[in-house]
Amino acid sequence: MATEHIDVRYVADLARIELTPEEEATFPKQLDEILGYIHKLSELDVEGIEPTAHASPVFDRIREDVAKPGIGRDAFLSNAPDSANDQLRVPKVIE
Repeated sequence: MATEHIDVRYVADLARIELTPEEEATFPKQLDEILGYIHKLSELDVEGIEPTAHASPVFDRIREDVAKPGIGRDAFLSNAPDSANDQLRVPKVIE
């Protein structure tokens, strides 16, 4: 099967990716192999098969949001290294 070679430099420019000369030499063959595999998949008979996003059904497993008893606010804040206005203070993480 003959495939057209992909202009890797053009695609890299579109994606704003800088390629080394070694990558420019390696990627065309790899991309041709990937497209060849995709072409091979197009030969499969998928008549009557529903399109899916996953190989098996995916269901959300969401439990009910129920508050559970814990320690009280005063006990929590008494163990905190730093608090103010009945709230836990944490170190700044963003400059």
